[in-house]
Amino acid sequence: MIPDLVTTWVSGWAVSRERPRPARMPWGFYIDVDQPGQVGRHVLPEAPGSLIREAAASVAVPDTWLKAPVAPDEVAPWLPAGWIVDEEETGHLMATDLQATHPRLPEGYTATVEVRNGVTYVRVHDGAGERAAGGQMAVLGDATVVDRVVTEEAHRRRGLGGYVMRTLADLAVAEGAQLGVLGATDEGRALYETLGWKTHAPLAACMYRP
Repeated sequence: MIPDLVTTWVSGWAVSRERPRPARMPWGFYIDVDQPGQVGRHVLPEAPGSLIREAAASVAVPDTWLKAPVAPDEVAPWLPAGWIVDEEETGHLMATDLQATHPRLPEGYTATVEVRNGVTYVRVHDGAGERAAGGQMAVLGDATVVDRVVTEEAHRRRGLGGYVMRTLADLAVAEGAQLGVLGATDEGRALYETLGWKTHAPLAACMYRP
């Protein structure tokens, strides 16, 4: 199950971030990220030591990342020189069976939905028109990958994150999706678990920085 979830996640992540389709590699996938601090990332659906070593050994460009469904303390001994494990960037692979809930927006806020280049964006603004929360997703057949869900600090603990997540789920269900997948931070995981999402594996984040 985990390899399928990772494959869905990496495919949807690339669509959400408007990056090229992930390239198939012997150990999984490679995405051209082309951002400061991250030129690209290898993503492994499975994480035996042999595949971790093979993927890491193929890298010669600094600021290349590697993500795999394995705990950070497990992956560290498998990495060659020049690699580091960033526990702050390590996340959680989460999934849920989607259902429509028709959420209600907290009073004093407005919401908009925009679809662009295969990505659906939900944005919440306060009474002054300032961004208060938002998130996005890419629907891939019967699954959707949720991404970049953020509530601005001044608007937290008002239910906006839950509203964004539920609205994305409703929109995904309307498009025929049944499964939701995402990669969560520690903070995000706490929210998503209250909404019925389950953690299936850690997502270790490793960087080549010789």
